[in-house]
Amino acid sequence: MKALEGPQYGPASGGKPDSLVLLLHGVGADGFDLIDLAPVWAEALPNALFIAPHAPFPFQGAPFGRQWFDIADRTPARMEAGLRNAAAILGDFTRAKLAELGLDGDRLALMGFSQGAMVALFAGLRGAVPPPACILAYSGALLGPDSFAAEVTACPPVLLVHGEADEVVPAMASRQAARLLLSQDVPCELLLRPDLAHGLDDAGLAAGTALLARSLGHVAGR
Repeated sequence: MKALEGPQYGPASGGKPDSLVLLLHGVGADGFDLIDLAPVWAEALPNALFIAPHAPFPFQGAPFGRQWFDIADRTPARMEAGLRNAAAILGDFTRAKLAELGLDGDRLALMGFSQGAMVALFAGLRGAVPPPACILAYSGALLGPDSFAAEVTACPPVLLVHGEADEVVPAMASRQAARLLLSQDVPCELLLRPDLAHGLDDAGLAAGTALLARSLGHVAGR
């Protein structure tokens, strides 16, 4: 099983981490692509440790960058098999990091962009990682919909953010994900951003701040 590593930030307070936020990048990028989000969200979570692990596999479509699973063959079966493997790798990393920090899963948040969002949703809802406090999925999709109802093991609040002008992963993917999540009683907020392509904007980041603050911002007795 491949070990993950990547840049980290925090806690901004300088104290001991009281929560862990994992930032999962998209295809062809690496952890440095998302770690700059950490100082923004650390304003609401000054005691959080943010880690942006590099995906475990080299991206075959370019001489640089990483990927969580191969997208050369986009048949549903191959995509889901790759996703399950990526979720297992992320699960090993997450459990080890939580144990190292002395934290439980309820002090964990998963955030992902594009392919990273697919991994965050799959791993966080189907038990590959300890049940997280929340999941933030930007420009992603909920893969493996036919097996979801039988495999869902956690129901954390989920934020889905998607640009209506996204030509890489169409916004319909998040619309479909929202319907499926709500059908299984997973709390879900869908934020569609007019004119936004395959990327992030201030409104989506603000919505992420709000969910992170609600889910991880208070620790009783600390």
